[in-house]
Amino acid sequence: MTDADAAPEIEFRSDVTVELVRSSASDSDVLFAARVSTQGEQTLESAQAGQEATARDRGLINYLMRDRHGSPFEHNSMTFYVQAPIFVFREFMRHRVASYNEESGRYRELRPVFYVPAPERNLVQVGKPGAYEFLPGSPEQHAVVDTATRDAAEFAFSAYQRMLASGVAREVARIVLPLNIYSSMYVTMNARSLMNFLSLRTKVEGTHFPSFPQREIEMCAEKMEALWTELMPLTHAAFNANGRVAP
Repeated sequence: MTDADAAPEIEFRSDVTVELVRSSASDSDVLFAARVSTQGEQTLESAQAGQEATARDRGLINYLMRDRHGSPFEHNSMTFYVQAPIFVFREFMRHRVASYNEESGRYRELRPVFYVPAPERNLVQVGKPGAYEFLPGSPEQHAVVDTATRDAAEFAFSAYQRMLASGVAREVARIVLPLNIYSSMYVTMNARSLMNFLSLRTKVEGTHFPSFPQREIEMCAEKMEALWTELMPLTHAAFNANGRVAP
């Protein structure tokens, strides 16, 4: 076997990647959408000029959030690029409030990048569904998780490579790959949809409706929220001030 024929080296990661690809999203988008109900065409000039929201506009945004007048929060768009394990994407796509395009294992050979939980990842579930928490595992439990995850990934990817080398189609060979292999996708949504996603996929003290997300999708949600906060700080502040409930 030549160097060119050698199987690619397996990589293990304990993180996720989220990048903001493009956006048309600002607090002022909320304002002109809300004010058209009372001002009609008078809002056109400010909407087309892209005037920035000011501190004086905080009250209107908070009112809309508090009283759940949600549609003004839909007139914006954010596209994120996400790299994460496939099991995270399966949870993502339960949210039918976004547009998704994911890389395809039918059309390209998948890269050997696999997720392995970091040492600080809680491992032990205490309680019953709907009323439980996760606690740190013992060093022995972390060792078992780390070793078993790496062994399974290496075995599966070796089988995948053998099938490809024998001429088996990529869409068939991929069936042996585990859910912790990384994939990538584009996700596009508006602020109202993002708030719905964040309310369900983050665990934050003070929220009106506590959620218990799996840590790995919460890692994605936290990065998305940080990027959104920079775009729409007044909207984000109102979201937090009103219990992190999507309007």
